Amino acid sequence: MSTAMNFSSKAFKPRAPDKGSFPLDHFGECKGFKETFMKCLRDNSFDNSMCRLQSKDYLQCRMDNQLMAKEPLEKLGFADLKETSPSPEDKDAKE
Repeated sequence: MSTAMNFSSKAFKPRAPDKGSFPLDHFGECKGFKETFMKCLRDNSFDNSMCRLQSKDYLQCRMDNQLMAKEPLEKLGFADLKETSPSPEDKDAKE
């Protein structure tokens, strides 16, 4: 009885990720956001639902620095989070 395996019947064909490449942050442009997110995860027993704001800020930084394709935050699952930084109009109204 032969136990040889026949791998020629199915060839593995790699494919690109659905969202494209995710380049490394070689210059550390978003390092502070990443560190804040990782600290939040550690402080919350790696429950990512507790760190959604930090995750949003990190992804926004990556988009702003062309480290990932720009996407509406709603498509990334952050539709329920309001913008936390005041808009220029809000700043002018307070002065």
